[in-house]
Amino acid sequence: MLVPVFTLKLNHKILPRMVALGRYDGTHPCLAAATQAGKVFIHNPHARGQRTNTNRMVQSNQDSDISLLNINQGITCLTSGVLNPQLGYDCLLVGTQTNLLAYDVYNNSDLFYREVSDGANAIVLGKLGDISPPLAIIGGNCALQGFDYEGNDRFWTVTGDNVRSLALCDFDGDGKAESKNQAMSIHAFDLNSDGVCELITGWSNGKVDARSDRTGEVIFKDNFASSIAGLVEGDYRMDGSTQLICCSIDGEVRGYLPGGEDMKGNLMDTSAEQDLIRELSQKKQNLLLELKNYEENAKAELNTQLKEADGQRGVIPANTQLQTALSVNLGSDSQSAHVELCISTTNDTIIRAVLIFAEGIFEGESHVVHPSLQNLSGCVRVPLTPPKDVPVDLHIKAFVGYRNSTQFHVFELTRQLPRFSMYALSSPDSATEPLSFVNCTTNERPQRIVMWLNQSFLLPEDAEFQSAPFQVCFTSLRNAGQLCIKIKPGGEISINTDDIDLAGDIIQSMASFLAIEDLQVEADFPAYFEELRKVLVKVDEHHAVNQRLTADMAEHSNLIRSMLVQAEDARLLGDMKNMKTRYSELYDLNRDLINQYKIRCNNHTELLNNLKAVNQAIQRAGRLRVGKPKTQVISACRDAIRSNNFNTLFRIMRVGTASS
Repeated sequence: MLVPVFTLKLNHKILPRMVALGRYDGTHPCLAAATQAGKVFIHNPHARGQRTNTNRMVQSNQDSDISLLNINQGITCLTSGVLNPQLGYDCLLVGTQTNLLAYDVYNNSDLFYREVSDGANAIVLGKLGDISPPLAIIGGNCALQGFDYEGNDRFWTVTGDNVRSLALCDFDGDGKAESKNQAMSIHAFDLNSDGVCELITGWSNGKVDARSDRTGEVIFKDNFASSIAGLVEGDYRMDGSTQLICCSIDGEVRGYLPGGEDMKGNLMDTSAEQDLIRELSQKKQNLLLELKNYEENAKAELNTQLKEADGQRGVIPANTQLQTALSVNLGSDSQSAHVELCISTTNDTIIRAVLIFAEGIFEGESHVVHPSLQNLSGCVRVPLTPPKDVPVDLHIKAFVGYRNSTQFHVFELTRQLPRFSMYALSSPDSATEPLSFVNCTTNERPQRIVMWLNQSFLLPEDAEFQSAPFQVCFTSLRNAGQLCIKIKPGGEISINTDDIDLAGDIIQSMASFLAIEDLQVEADFPAYFEELRKVLVKVDEHHAVNQRLTADMAEHSNLIRSMLVQAEDARLLGDMKNMKTRYSELYDLNRDLINQYKIRCNNHTELLNNLKAVNQAIQRAGRLRVGKPKTQVISACRDAIRSNNFNTLFRIMRVGTASS
């Protein structure tokens, strides 16, 4: 069994997910972690006695191996790595809700200090795509932003929601949460010396486990007294061997060496022979249970044949099949409309129960239908109301038998729910055509587009489409919104809907099915763009309020300093009356300053919400395009926002370019 090769007790509380290991002088590994007091401590056991006190970083009075970096703000993310390859050593990156600090620990100096208006919830350092220098990539309020070693903004894009974690690599492993605990940190590390990395997971209950990438089996585990804060690796003892380093939020640090080959891949306190015996014993129990079920089923069949005059059997016919069908049920009103899944048998057998697994449709991701004895039949209808337009695999298990059966046959099958199943085919004359639209041109034949329609929507079996031009209209089962898709000669496609998210989903689905790499469109969503214009006006107002409040708070701070000096002068001179007057005024100024700070916090929260809406609008405009046009639209929209040119922004969203 593995045991820690070293253990440290650091007198600092560590924030979860904020642990990093870096060689800040290019040679010695140092542990950096964020504390609750707006500071970063750097543990360097390899440079004892080197006291370095600067404006930002000071030596700890309690531990000579620890230096404290003052950030003076709540720290939201932290990492380290080589940002400037020419330096040859790591730098420390610290993110807050408003700023990013790149710090040169070795020279005790700032590399750059940049404002990040979208916030910094997560950070990762590495190379991205074709951008040659390493980037510090910040995940914030619906946006990703990348900075090079000079602080230049080299990358920016929008996301669908707030970014909470980032990674620049892929790793296949089975790390599932247990016992209602949350995974706090994951890391890839070859813990059993077999040449393949295991998935190391640190949990909120203090457990650390390692799972095999091939089987998902836990091959090692250990427990801390508090939640895991971070997992890193490095040669922390400077002895030529790399250790897995685990940190808890209470400041406990343990380092583990990889196990030897003699452990045969299993680092638990057990032997391979014991595991084999346990596995065979479990198989034996399963086989005995299965044999018992067969015996009981045979007895039930014999009893049924003897007792029942009609000869009904307890075993279903060999040719029994389970069939499924999907259809749209409009219901009695718009609120009861849904997709209906019909499950039926091919003979006189009955369905005793149905179990359906489907991600994102049912609460708890599963649904059980158990008809009463009076309503047993060979057909079960299940209403489905998927909340989002995504394709969903329905994993169905049905218990099939006869009314008097005590044992049932289990049928298992999978049926896919189309992406746009919540849209019912309607007549083009039944509703008013939406004013918002997306127009594009492709070289695809109309027959291929019809194939996409049949795959993506629930169309009646008798639905037929003539050659171009033709149009097909749908009504949303969620909100009765209208959707019209027109196919015109020459490959022109027009999509009419007031839902910009739906339009983007249709464009992306169609482009994926037709293998379209680049697609430029012309689009207009008058109601949505008008709401966005109001949001942009609010953003400007919040910025103006923030600047005014900042100036007022600075003025109040100067008055407070002056008033404090006057009050102390009066106290030293024995002028108690004047001193009381100055302290009374000082109290009023401080109260006003606190109120202004609260107003500024509320203003900042509203500003972030509006910036989130702007970033989501840019993402939606990008999803209306495919490939290079999508990237160009996102970049051009950002440039328009930087220059505060709203008219250009809306033109880009409509036609895809800023030029006339």
